[in-house]
Amino acid sequence: MAPYIIIAIIAYAIGSINFSVIFSRKFAGFDVREKGSGNAGTTNMLRTVGKKAAAITLVCDILKGVVSILIALLISKIVKEADGSLLVQIAGVCVIIGHTFPIFFEFKGGKGIATSLGILIMTNWQIGLICLVFALVLMILTRMVSVGSIAAAILYPVLTLFLGSEHYIVEGNYFIYSIILAVIILFNHRSNIKRLLNGTENKISFKK
Repeated sequence: MAPYIIIAIIAYAIGSINFSVIFSRKFAGFDVREKGSGNAGTTNMLRTVGKKAAAITLVCDILKGVVSILIALLISKIVKEADGSLLVQIAGVCVIIGHTFPIFFEFKGGKGIATSLGILIMTNWQIGLICLVFALVLMILTRMVSVGSIAAAILYPVLTLFLGSEHYIVEGNYFIYSIILAVIILFNHRSNIKRLLNGTENKISFKK
């Protein structure tokens, strides 16, 4: 039980490091959550702080997912009797929960898309790549980041049904895990879903 509790705490703590808040304060002198959409994520950083800060935030948020999975793998190597796939899955869920509800930033964080991408790339790079391309195409076509993010979250569990356990970084059943991640992402996008249904969702401009 101890290895699972340890990775849960570590992953949550890593997720709680909100780079958008840190970088917006450093580069622009304000908390990104007080501007634009109020979301502590890459898209709002792009709108309110700029491309450089948004790009750095994106990379750092992806790395949160990558590092959490790497630590889970390390623990699985050290503690031989621990279930490696369960450690990876706990790390994935907890790092996104930390990103969404960061203990270091009043439990008000981002929506977890970039961090999820890091997780997907680490656990199964094929699925990660497919979801990324699918999301980018929809974002370009609709000019709405939320559409690509929501669609990719829904696509993820579907893709897990077509790949056997041997395709993952650690063998195991990832379908339920993928559903949990998808539900978290959809929950985090509930306000976007409401705006999409109302036809009032914000769009991004590729010309700026």
